Amino acid sequence: MIQKINDQYKKSAVVDVRSGDTVKVHQKIREGNKERVQVFQGLVIRTDLKGSHTSRITVRRIASGVGVEKSFLLHSPLVVQVEVTKRSKVRRNYLSYMRSRTGKAARMTGVDFDREAVNAVHDEALEAEEAKIHEQKAVEAAAKAEEKAKEEAELAAKQAEVEARHQEAASE
Repeated sequence: MIQKINDQYKKSAVVDVRSGDTVKVHQKIREGNKERVQVFQGLVIRTDLKGSHTSRITVRRIASGVGVEKSFLLHSPLVVQVEVTKRSKVRRNYLSYMRSRTGKAARMTGVDFDREAVNAVHDEALEAEEAKIHEQKAVEAAAKAEEKAKEEAELAAKQAEVEARHQEAASE
């Protein structure tokens, strides 16, 4: 019973992310009533509970000379996309030693992998939702354009009326 409820909140498909991967995490950020997608790129130093609906990755990057770590729930609706850009050879799950390394010491040996195959994840529900939002925006834009055309027609009619009055006043 609990498994059914947990599976209900899981995304149908998630990218196979491992420790040592360099990833770009696209996350929805809400500021007031606006929503945008922010990209956080860094090294995955930890993966937790891989098969669970609470699977989490910890991503570390250096921003302005300061190490910044963020944890992302892979099945969260706020995480739009996870894209693996580089895969490195590592022998452990938790790369805590990377915190003390900077510069050339922080380099990791890259491993060849099929980037398209790893990143090609199709979530039908998410794609349908995006298409729905896109359609809704198109309908709103068409309504705005129609309203603007109507206002312009009214202004043109008023302008013609004013010009006609000026013509009458000039002819008298």
